[in-house]
Amino acid sequence: MHEPTSPLFPPVQPRRHGMLAVDDLHTIYWEEVGNPDGIPVIFLHGGPGAGLSPLHRRFFDPQQYRVILFDQRGAGKSLPLGECRNNTTQLLIEDIETLRRQFGIEQWLVFGGSWGSTLALAYGEAHPERCLGFVLRGIFLCTQAEVDWFLHGARWFHPEIHEEFIALIPEAERGQLLQAYLQRIMDPDPAVHLPAVRAWSRFEGRRVFLLPQPDEAGSDALDLGVGRLEAHYMAHLGFFSEDQLLRQIGRIAHLPALIVQGRYDVICPPLTAWQLHQAWPGSRLTMVADAGHGAMEDGIAQALVQATEQFKRQSRFD
Repeated sequence: MHEPTSPLFPPVQPRRHGMLAVDDLHTIYWEEVGNPDGIPVIFLHGGPGAGLSPLHRRFFDPQQYRVILFDQRGAGKSLPLGECRNNTTQLLIEDIETLRRQFGIEQWLVFGGSWGSTLALAYGEAHPERCLGFVLRGIFLCTQAEVDWFLHGARWFHPEIHEEFIALIPEAERGQLLQAYLQRIMDPDPAVHLPAVRAWSRFEGRRVFLLPQPDEAGSDALDLGVGRLEAHYMAHLGFFSEDQLLRQIGRIAHLPALIVQGRYDVICPPLTAWQLHQAWPGSRLTMVADAGHGAMEDGIAQALVQATEQFKRQSRFD
């Protein structure tokens, strides 16, 4: 039974968890949840750098799914935290394949939101033969237009939040806002980088939900992962060539896909989800009328659970 106030499945603990060294620098945290004989699924968190939450396990029926979750390089419990060296999309794809082989999985459902949708598409296009289908939320393709929107579009809807964000940067440097933040975020001195990652994380976090949420005390660990890795990946446009994910969609167009998008998402606006849906003829787009970007907003969470429930019954989305 679901909790009466939540569309999610009840809390569940991992069957097992551990750390995996993926190279000489990075060790990633992983966990396995649910039925070891169930439908395999890989969960890809957002950010990049945001890491896992126990809530992420609850999109899946633990009696029917075998869920593999992991903190990507530099995020969450993975070490070293906030490390940008040896941290590219291509290396994250290799990590996913390493986990797949470690767990002896031939094919799995790929589930990702926000940056997780970016990584899910990149992984699928690199390894289509390993994918059963996709559940994607809050689509982000890491194009220059989307990065520009993330940094500057906020002023159209949240001018006070944008003003607070740019206040950290001297006026003379605001013409190159990403580079100005990147310089401070990557500074080895905590007196320089901590205020920058806190400002970056707060700038994003205050715009995630459609309705304002109570301000919560920030975490330096979360802020460091999010601030450093988001700036790093945005500065490199996700390590993709121009419009790569849409240009190569034919590699996965034969697979079932459900796209869940908040109508009032100001982090990853609906145009990108629409463009992906248009490029992917067999995909299904669910536009949630009363939601922003947050995976835990009721309408979005409900649509994601409905997707996993439908896939376990039919291996497709109607």
